[in-house]
Parts: sequence; structure tokens; C-alpha cells
Amino acid sequence: MDIFFSTLMLMYSLMTGTGEENAAANHVAASLLNAASGQTVIETSTPGQSGLPGNTDGKKQDPQPDAPVVKGIYVTAHSAGGARMESLLKLVDDTDLNSMVIDIKDDNGYITYPTATPELLELGTPQKYIKDIDELMASLKKHNIYPIARIVVFKDTVLARKQPEWSFRHSDGTIWKNGKGESFVNPYREEVWKYNVNIAKEAARLGFKEIQFDYVRFPEGFEKRAESLAFDKNEASRVDAVSGFVKYAREQLEPLGVRVSVDIFGYAASVPAAEGIGQDFVKISNDVHVISPMIYPSHYTTGWFSQKDPDLSPYATIKGAMDDTHKKLDPIGKEKPIIRPWIQDFTASWLGKGHYKKYGKAEVEAQIKALRDSNVNEYLLWNAGNKYSADVEYK
Repeated sequence: MDIFFSTLMLMYSLMTGTGEENAAANHVAASLLNAASGQTVIETSTPGQSGLPGNTDGKKQDPQPDAPVVKGIYVTAHSAGGARMESLLKLVDDTDLNSMVIDIKDDNGYITYPTATPELLELGTPQKYIKDIDELMASLKKHNIYPIARIVVFKDTVLARKQPEWSFRHSDGTIWKNGKGESFVNPYREEVWKYNVNIAKEAARLGFKEIQFDYVRFPEGFEKRAESLAFDKNEASRVDAVSGFVKYAREQLEPLGVRVSVDIFGYAASVPAAEGIGQDFVKISNDVHVISPMIYPSHYTTGWFSQKDPDLSPYATIKGAMDDTHKKLDPIGKEKPIIRPWIQDFTASWLGKGHYKKYGKAEVEAQIKALRDSNVNEYLLWNAGNKYSADVEYK
């Protein structure tokens, strides 16, 4: 009780300051009070809270203006918690790469480390892919790696099975699945918003500097099946539901000092809003610190950027995608986020003979050059197996 009372007194004295000092003190004091009482007495952020400590106008501010120019790689939880991590750390140590995007909630919906947080255990299903998350974070810090937590949001088979009413259902009550047997949860459900943001908050507490949300959308082709499926919705459009989540996440996480980024289809920069899946490039960009369009050359079809086979022309494809991205985002002025695309370090053999090429050093460097020629200095490399090309100059 003496500790509890002392903490209350400290909290009062801290909160008598003004401006940013006062706001920062609020967070410190709240943390001390919670620790003293053994439970959460004061929430350090509440639904609808906007901006950084001291920022009351609701507009986004970069919580990490001194962050490095990020050049990173994707790392699965299996790699992060397994033997492959050693070689990936060496790759970053030996090159100009400086960041890792690590799965914290994966494509199935599993939380990838053994969390003990009751709110997450209630809805989530932890796995031990990363056996010791604190040890991992210490290793990243030791190697001076900028850590980004990837959280797959609305593609969540695990949660859909646990909470069918939060998913999309057939007339017989069974959960809808795509061709790969995967299920999505409903972006209209604010319970889903809160669950994913709670995971993000834990990632921030663990030491991640940025939260990257992926699959921030309805299922592909949803407009063709929406009428035949049962799901909760309101008067908001699908675009508003998705962008509403992004805004909520940013408002909740920005005060914790972490950036918010979102992955988005590359073609979203080249077309009007994708109403079917609820993605509007500009609306999402307005509420994130970083936007990461997935501009893999292999994912564009014949004719894009005047290329018969975009996969065969990595420079031209990336350059065209960046031209469209700038055209889309330049009008939003100071609200324009950092553009940090995902680029391709894999071979798309599924495109068929004559329509793809083996990607390696030359193809990766061509994409980086296209970004640089487009005044884009940040990028992320995607390889699902985390096998990255050798001897690449990451300029």
C-alpha cells in the first residue's frame, strides 16, 4: 500500500508539467501506477485518442522522425525462431540492409510467440515458433536492426473458427473459405479491430519500432459473393470500414511511439479505389506513417506499364508503379506517408515459360535503381522462404 500511495504522489507531481513533458509523464506515471497495483488501473491510450502525446488536433505525426532509412527483409516466425536466423543476421550485418519485418501474427492467424497476455489468449492461439521473444528482441538490438512487427489482420482462419459470427458465413452457417481453405474475419467488427491492435500494443511493449498491418481488406473478389454471405455490417462502405480500422490503429499506436504501416496491392496506386475489397490507396495513406505497396513485377499482367511481360522487365515495371504512386499521393501534401515498397526477390515460375525470369542480383538491383530514380529510398525485399539473392548491392 505504501508503494501504491507513493506512486500516486509521483503521478500527481509528474502530471503538473505542461506540453510534451506533461504528456510523456502521463504515460510514465500510468505505467508506474499499474505496476504498483498489480493490474491495469489506467489505460495509457483509449479508443479515439488521437496523435502523439501533446498532439490534440487528431492529425498524424511521425512518432519516430529519427528512424533510419529502412532497407529490410521479410522474416517468417519460423526463421526468426530457428536456425536460419543466424544467416539472416549475417546478411544484414554484412550489407546496407538494416531492418527485419517479422511475423508476430501470421497468415493463418496464429500469434507466433507464447504470449501470456489474457486479452490475447482469450481470442488468439499462440504458437512457439519464436520460443523466446525477449531473446529475439535483444538480438535485434545487438545487431542494430530496426524491428518491424508484421500483423496479418483480416485474413485470420484461427479467429474465424473461434468466432464464426465475426466471419463470413454461408446460408447453412458454415464459414466461407477461399480456394486455399483460408477464412477472413469481418472488417466491420470492431472486436476484430481491438484484438489486432492489442497484439500491436504488445509488440510495441516488446520493443518493435513499427507495426506493419497486412491483409487490411476484404477477401479478393468479395463483391462477387457479398450478397450470398451472411455477415454483420452497417451503413458504412467497405472502403470506410477498412480505412476506419487504419485510423483507429494509428490513433491507438501513435501515442506509444511506434509507426504504423500498411501493405497494399501495388495496382491500388494505378486504379480508382478497389471498392470490392475495401482498399482506397489515398484514404489508407492519410492515416499511416508508411505505405508499402506490393509492386512485385510478377504480379502485374500483360499490358501494365506498356510491358508485354512485366516480370521480364523489373526496372520498367517498378518505375511505372512508382510514377503512379507519386501521382496518387502527391496531392495529399504533408499527409503523404513514407513510400516503402515491397520488391521481388523470388522467381515466379508459375507464370510459365517465356513469361518469367529467374530473379537474382541483377533483377533485384534493377528494382532498387528504379526506386532510386523515382526518389524512393526505402524498400523491403520479399521472399516467402527467406532465401535472398547473394551479392546484391543494397544502395
